[in-house]
Amino acid sequence: MTWMVIWLIVTAILIVMEIISLGLTTIWFAGGALVAALMAYLNLHWMIQIIGFAAVSLILLIFTRPIAVKHLMKEPEKTNVEGLIGKTGYVTKTINNLKAEGEVKLGGMEWTARSKDDSVIEKDEEVVVDSISGVKLIVVKK
Repeated sequence: MTWMVIWLIVTAILIVMEIISLGLTTIWFAGGALVAALMAYLNLHWMIQIIGFAAVSLILLIFTRPIAVKHLMKEPEKTNVEGLIGKTGYVTKTINNLKAEGEVKLGGMEWTARSKDDSVIEKDEEVVVDSISGVKLIVVKK
């Protein structure tokens, strides 16, 4: 009975560690510890419990972690200004870096723009947002 209590304590500690870290690292071992607690309840030898713990933990780690990572650890979606990178707009005021001029209409809004390669981009040309510097779009011809 003491082995079962030990395994349940280990399970609880591993679950708390997973909740704190949210890194999908200890949850697999918590599953193994839970199976080992079940083995202790069935009065199996402590060595079999340890082997069961290791085997179940390893199986969960190998077979379920890739699935969980795929579904739970997604890249954060770009929001606000970051979401403009790669979008297409059109020049509403000729872009000339030397004169510090240029505007692009993108998503219904006017943005100050500069050319990435310092080339002049004429009005009404389509451009793609390459990056953002402060409040200025850095664009390239499409």
